[in-house]
This record gives sequence, C-alpha cells and structure tokens, in this order.
Amino acid sequence: MTFINFNTRKKLKIWDGINGSIYHSEQATFGHFILDEGVALPAHNHPHEQWTHLIEGELEFDIGGETQIMTPGMTAFIPSNVEHSGKAIKKCKVIDCFLPVREDFVELEKDTP
Repeated sequence: MTFINFNTRKKLKIWDGINGSIYHSEQATFGHFILDEGVALPAHNHPHEQWTHLIEGELEFDIGGETQIMTPGMTAFIPSNVEHSGKAIKKCKVIDCFLPVREDFVELEKDTP
C-alpha cells in the first residue's frame, strides 16, 4: 500500500486520553494520535526508537531526564530503551514513528473492533 488515509483508519485507544490510528510497514509503525488536554503519559520505555512530531497543542516531554515544552513543529527523538514521559498541556495532535514495528500495537489493532 503506497498511500494511507489516516482519516478512514480504525481509531484505537492507546491509553486513557490517547487515541489514534496506526499503520505498519515491514519495518516501522507510524501513527497519528490525539492526546487530550491534561493527559499524562506515564514513564515507560520500549526497545523501539521513537520519533514524535507535534502538529498541534503543547506537550511537556521528558526524555531520559531532559524536559522540554514542545510546541507545533517540534520533533523529539527517543532512543531505544530510554525512559520517557509526558503531559499534554493543551490538546495535542502528534505523529509518531517507531522502529522496529510495535508488535503490541499490531495486537491492539487486531483486538479493536
């Protein structure tokens, strides 16, 4: 599949207050997510590299102890296994890319009607 329409893809609940659509290639997972205002992303890590690009809103992001207030147009890179957390100061729209594929998201997508 060459072109993906995220407007028509299934919406998934990633965590409370974090929802969106994803697509997987053979090597990466790509997602469009909405973070509700005030939602906290708990501290966690995973073996995937992650790129997070903020389209709208304001996001406080902590990556390995370095905290930054992200505004639209900013991108954060999270290396593999680095602990990170965040809080949506305002409602946010983000694009995330994970390498390699997030198999947990593959399963979540299968389990979501």
